[in-house]
Amino acid sequence: MQKNDVVKVTIEDIGVNGEGIGKIDGYTLFIKDAVIGDVVEAKIMKAKKNYGYARMMQIIEPSKDRVEPKCKFARQCGGCTLQHLAYEKQLEYKFNKVKNCLERIGGLENIEEKMEPILGMEEPFYYRNKAQFPVGYDKEGNLITGFYAGRTHHIIDCTHCMIQHPVNEQILLKVLDYMKKNNITAYDEKPHKGLVRHIVTRVGFKTGEIMVCLVVNGSKKNLRNLEMLVDSLTEVEGMTSICVNINKEKTNRILGSKIEEVYGKPYIYDYIGNVKYQIGPLSFFQVNPTQTKVLYEKAMEYADLKGEETVWDLYCGIGTISLFLAQKAKKVYGVEIVKEAIDDWIAAPMATHSSGFKVLLGSLPVICFTFSCAANIRVEPPTRRTLESSDAESPASFRAFCTGIAVLSTRSLVSSSNFALVRFISRCFGPSALAVMNGRLMLVVVAVDSSFFAFSAASFNLWRAILSPDRSMPSAFLNSSIIHWVTRLSKSSPPRR
Repeated sequence: MQKNDVVKVTIEDIGVNGEGIGKIDGYTLFIKDAVIGDVVEAKIMKAKKNYGYARMMQIIEPSKDRVEPKCKFARQCGGCTLQHLAYEKQLEYKFNKVKNCLERIGGLENIEEKMEPILGMEEPFYYRNKAQFPVGYDKEGNLITGFYAGRTHHIIDCTHCMIQHPVNEQILLKVLDYMKKNNITAYDEKPHKGLVRHIVTRVGFKTGEIMVCLVVNGSKKNLRNLEMLVDSLTEVEGMTSICVNINKEKTNRILGSKIEEVYGKPYIYDYIGNVKYQIGPLSFFQVNPTQTKVLYEKAMEYADLKGEETVWDLYCGIGTISLFLAQKAKKVYGVEIVKEAIDDWIAAPMATHSSGFKVLLGSLPVICFTFSCAANIRVEPPTRRTLESSDAESPASFRAFCTGIAVLSTRSLVSSSNFALVRFISRCFGPSALAVMNGRLMLVVVAVDSSFFAFSAASFNLWRAILSPDRSMPSAFLNSSIIHWVTRLSKSSPPRR
């Protein structure tokens, strides 16, 4: 196959990024926007020895699983890569993605019969509670906002997104109108000039409270007639907080570290289940509140808390998981390095009115090491060096060994950045640390006093063991965004099946 060849291909599989995969005489082609069952005409854009990348030119015969995307920008935008695939098939694709990872990387056999079904959404649209819209200009110089096209910094002019809360369109139009009337410029990243970089919104799905944050290459003093924008935005029902985020750096990072208040409170409130949270402009808060509730309730079920447990929430952010689990735990400790997130954690109504909460500011290895000494608990990978160096007379030693079990659940989508999980566990704990028990993949670790700390990983919704302070976690785990939590498990009370 050569570059620019136009070929007819039948799509047989889907790749890790949602692209269609077809073969011609053994030569593999990856084709964006194609789904299993499609017969397409594609133009080869990049040809390697055994595989290539092609652009879909036309659909000759559509798959029975192909649907019309609800968003007219779905193919251009980098946000919804599978909107042309029926939602039931999207869930099937994600299920297979996890299964293939466990089989190829983990070397596990017959894993499908041990996996549980994915818990999908009833309505997979208009579910996001946070949006970040870049501001710029089109080719004619018109002020626009929307989303970046896939793999580019070209803005698609779109104020109505099918996965964001509908109120965003009203907000965006008001901000653009204010900028035009007051000659407020949009930021241009190439010369590092212009003022408004992004419009960031947060919406409380249960409370109805709304936050609007303008990210600027300057300060609020540079926003002329700012009261005009306030008057306009406060016409939106539920407008609670308007602020300015200062980001003068020449960077792709959206938010800076400094916030200037403009109107109302510097935060909004929202709920996950019955737990109320305070959310600031810099807070990490799960963007899909509907599925977050489903996820946390399942974590609560697996934890099987009886009211006597101590829960550690590592990388706790504003405490979404720790406060949720605190409904059934005796004590909760949160560990976080971002001060603003801790301020929101402390201010949450449940944390304010309970003495069973403590939040610790600092790096995870330092805090875990310090606390483990004070509590006479020390957790390390069960290496031969650890076993041989234990001081049998020391209260902080590993004298009283037992085996704890952490469940690796295959319930939700795994991203390609987390495929290293099984390799990492094998490297740290040895291949024998992995086993299949009670129909689930297990990680077996050694701990002291019949307990150990375990927390679940991103995207996999997995349980993982805490490492010793001198062993760092892979960056893919540190950057993960689904769920990180710690709970005490004992030999007499293993995780539920």
